[in-house]
Amino acid sequence: MERQEEALEATPETEPKDDQEITVSVEEEEATRGETVDNVEFEEAIEEGDVEETADMSLLGEVLKLVDVYDPRFCVAVIAILFNPFFWNVVARWEHRTRGLSRLFGSPFLACYCLGFLIILLNVYRSHSMAVVMKAQARWEMLDRPEVFYAGVGLIVAGTLLVSWLGL
Repeated sequence: MERQEEALEATPETEPKDDQEITVSVEEEEATRGETVDNVEFEEAIEEGDVEETADMSLLGEVLKLVDVYDPRFCVAVIAILFNPFFWNVVARWEHRTRGLSRLFGSPFLACYCLGFLIILLNVYRSHSMAVVMKAQARWEMLDRPEVFYAGVGLIVAGTLLVSWLGL
C-alpha cells in the first residue's frame, strides 16, 4: 500500500510549474514505452542465450535484389505454379463426385488418360514459363558454378532412384 502511495506522489522533477505546460503526444509516449519494454525483453533474451545479438539479413537482401517481381513473365510463372495443383484437385474432386469426365469420354479409363495428358501439358507449360523467367532474371554468382550444378544433378539422380525404388 505504501508503494502505491509513493508512486502516486509526484516528484519535484516531474511536477509542472504553474507557467509550464506538459505536452507529450500519445505516439511519443507509446514509442518510448514500447522501446523500453522491447529493449529490456531483448536484453534478457540475450542474457539467457535465446537470441543472438545480431541477425544477418544481408544474404536475404542480396537474393531479393536479384529477383524482379514486377516482370510480367515472373507473374505468369507464379500464376502457373499456383494454378496447377488447384486445377488438379478441383477437376479430380469433380470427377470423383459426378463422373462427368467419364460420361464425356464414354470410359473412365479414357477420361483418366486425357486428364493425365492435360496435367502433363500444364506441367510442361509451367516448366517452360519458369525457364523463361530464370533466363530473364539476374544470376547469383554463388550458384553459377560447376560444383553447384553437379551437386544439383546428383540430388536429382538420388531423388529419382529413391522414387523409383519406393514406387515399386
